[in-house]
Amino acid sequence: MQRDLTRGPIARGLLLFALPLMAGNLLQQLYNVADTWVVGRFLGSDALAAVGSSYTLMTFLTSIFLGLCMGSGTAFSIQYGRRDMERFKRSLFVSFLLIAGITLLLTVLVFVLLDWILLLMQTPPELMALMRQYLWCIFWGIPATFLYNYFANVLRSVGNSAVPLLFLAISAIMNIVLDLVFVLVFHWGVAGAAIATVISQYFSGIGILLYTLLRFPDLRIHRRHMRWDLKILKEISHFSFLTCVQQSVMNLGILMVQGCINSFGTVVMAAFAAAVKIDSFAYMPVQDFGNAFSTYVAQNYGAGQTDRIRKGIRTAFVCVLLFCILITSLVCLFARPLMLIFVDASETAILDVGVQYLYIEASFYIGIGVLFMLYGYYRAVGRPGISVVLTVISLGTRVVLAYTLSAIPAIGVIGIWISVPIGWFLADLTGILLYRHTMSKKHVGKSENA
Repeated sequence: MQRDLTRGPIARGLLLFALPLMAGNLLQQLYNVADTWVVGRFLGSDALAAVGSSYTLMTFLTSIFLGLCMGSGTAFSIQYGRRDMERFKRSLFVSFLLIAGITLLLTVLVFVLLDWILLLMQTPPELMALMRQYLWCIFWGIPATFLYNYFANVLRSVGNSAVPLLFLAISAIMNIVLDLVFVLVFHWGVAGAAIATVISQYFSGIGILLYTLLRFPDLRIHRRHMRWDLKILKEISHFSFLTCVQQSVMNLGILMVQGCINSFGTVVMAAFAAAVKIDSFAYMPVQDFGNAFSTYVAQNYGAGQTDRIRKGIRTAFVCVLLFCILITSLVCLFARPLMLIFVDASETAILDVGVQYLYIEASFYIGIGVLFMLYGYYRAVGRPGISVVLTVISLGTRVVLAYTLSAIPAIGVIGIWISVPIGWFLADLTGILLYRHTMSKKHVGKSENA
């Protein structure tokens, strides 16, 4: 179902569009969470630490082309809001070739540089072989992840968030089943968990590509659209590369912090590996609401409905606030039971560190909720560079404070945890001040013209 976000009730339209996005991304997280659960429960703490650290690396790598796809999706949404379908289809052709080429290059590079990457991550010697085995298999899924995210963003740009959810639901279930078969029946170890993920990724990637081509004839490109239009390339590049930088900087910062975490040993690595999955699940709804809000703003920006954008900002903030209050309460209340999903009750040291992390992060989820809104807004109004600035502030603060505070013996690993919300709130403050400054300049301009 395609949803036109330039008309109708704002809150209802936003929520109906956002809910499938939230459910879909939660299912997408099940890919690695399934690996983490099976590995942590049946292969031990070393395997859990190896897969958990690999997850941080894969999040960074996939964020590169995910950012490219999201940026293109913003351009598509603006064109859809203008009802300029000819430019929309020419943009599809240009962006697909561009992002597919980058994905292919990235895939080759990570295989060639795998050993160097493991050393850069300060991987403990006892985990080196396990991480290398897992990553060598999981890297084969990068092209499939590109296909899924590209066509999911195409469909979302025209208001369809239900179809991507369908394919993720099927592939997530497939991944869990294959994880259990390959690890418990075939005894393939961490490689089995990775292979299960890759097979499921190709199902969702190829499946959504074929479904889009067969069931959405309005989105098919024809020979007249297949030309390398430099103006369109410039527009797509403006959105895609800056959004890619924003996404990759965000995850590069997390990857750099992973190196600091690894320096504290296997217990902290395993605790973080489990807790960060819970953390990712917890704030995923507000991240996806931010992406839905971005599509809403982009469509209305393309249609020239600035008053509707302002009303949408107020509505979205209330929704984010309510989401964060609920999520914070649930994570703080059930932190230990949630950790027990991934870690055996006898691993008390791992459990204690993981619960500590969750208490600190969950208490400040409103910070990241507002930040995702700001990312979505600036990307949608053609200023993705501001999103990059906010990401640099957030992650730069996190990296600097993580290494600085954790080096103080009295603070230790807690310094890594508290650096995260500090970075969120500094970026929030910057983004809000920039928005207020922009609005005041527009108001002054209108007064002078009057």
